[in-house]
Amino acid sequence: MTTVHVLILYYSRHGATAHMAGQIARGVETVTGAEAMLRTVPAVSPVSEASAPPVPESGPPYATLKELEECHALALGSPTRFGNMAAPLKHFLDGTSGQWLSGALAGKPGAAFTSTGSLHGGQETTLLTMMMPLLHHGMLITGLPYTEPELHRTRSGGTPYGPSHVAGSDGDAAHTEDEERLCRALGQRLAVTAAALVHGRRG
Repeated sequence: MTTVHVLILYYSRHGATAHMAGQIARGVETVTGAEAMLRTVPAVSPVSEASAPPVPESGPPYATLKELEECHALALGSPTRFGNMAAPLKHFLDGTSGQWLSGALAGKPGAAFTSTGSLHGGQETTLLTMMMPLLHHGMLITGLPYTEPELHRTRSGGTPYGPSHVAGSDGDAAHTEDEERLCRALGQRLAVTAAALVHGRRG
């Protein structure tokens, strides 16, 4: 049976989005036959001559376009920057025109997650704008339904558009139990959906 690979691709500056990515990976791996792939992207430098080393000093490796092509599902994560994704993640996505032309991601489930400094810091607009490139790639948007009880009771992050976290003005607020559960729920949902599509095509 084909292993279902869920690519969790994110940028994180202070660690809050990275923590969410780890929780999504935990959700993915509750599904038999599914495997989470944690990947990040290098920072964008304001100095045009500067470049990041090919391998990050710590954490997961940088994503490659080949990994993007070969994944069965994608979770895209970023902190909020004025209601949109951070520049490093946008820069990576801007380089995927070849995958768009070939339809490499068409028909695969995709989702978004984010972290903000404040409760009304643009979580929902960031999630929605992150979905736009996924739609252009022909992906099937996977959100969080209100059958997840945490959506009804959360007083921090969590939206039907995808998991979110309120990191606080210093970016160091702990993730709540509801936020973490919603991350795991998204990971599980992506893996289950991808598995149904992959095995359905083969069956």
